[in-house]
Amino acid sequence: MAKRDRTLPRIAGARVSGALQAVSPAKAESAATVAIYSVKGGVGKTTIAANLAWCSAELSGRPTLLWDLDAAGGSGFLYGLEPHRSRAAGEVFAREGHAEKLIRRTTFDSLDVLPADESIRTLDATLTAMGKRKRLARLAETLGARYERIVLDCPPVMNELSAQVVRAADLIIVPLPPSPLSARALELVVREVADHAKRHPPILPVLSMLDMRRALHKAAREENPAWPAIPYANAVEQCAVQQRPVGAIAPQSPSAQRFIGLWRAIERKLGER
Repeated sequence: MAKRDRTLPRIAGARVSGALQAVSPAKAESAATVAIYSVKGGVGKTTIAANLAWCSAELSGRPTLLWDLDAAGGSGFLYGLEPHRSRAAGEVFAREGHAEKLIRRTTFDSLDVLPADESIRTLDATLTAMGKRKRLARLAETLGARYERIVLDCPPVMNELSAQVVRAADLIIVPLPPSPLSARALELVVREVADHAKRHPPILPVLSMLDMRRALHKAAREENPAWPAIPYANAVEQCAVQQRPVGAIAPQSPSAQRFIGLWRAIERKLGER
């Protein structure tokens, strides 16, 4: 059997200077799904997902859905939201039209959240039993009639759910804290995409929780200067404390500028579709 091509497209980050400013929407003919995914936990995935969703809604002015697929429910928490009722999030995949009943509005115009709950823990088994390999993609397509951007906060797994994520995504963001395990984590995501997606979505590695005072982090930045980077900073930590995105907490901060730089790169790439 011929060897499968695992060389997938990546996009470079954008450096931004000056104050936080609006992003011109990319010229896209349809809705797009952006997955924040890593096989490794504790990499800043939820923080990145929540902040990118805010950039989409507030800076690009796009109707945006932040869809939490992680049972920890971090995305909803970062916006001060809990699911309407427990053990309902998993039913979205089994019942047509159920997602609309669970979506919560945030305090920001054009930004809604579909929170997770403990039922997501069994989602892999549910999807496997259903036998519908593109169930998540079909749901995202349906929700795309209402939202121009869907941001998926994905759990750190390699199973049927992650396979469905890569089939549904138009772009995959991979948070990578500077560490010896980061290269392996990226390779595993690349392998997952190659194994499960006929249409390879672009992959964008992002250095997360970057602290340039640390030698290992500085070396990682020097090795990958084109990758976007999200710093380890008090403004980012305050997202969980204040339950608001960094752009709303500290719009002039370097952290906010890094998120807008990342979002600019995402919009440009989506505009190429």
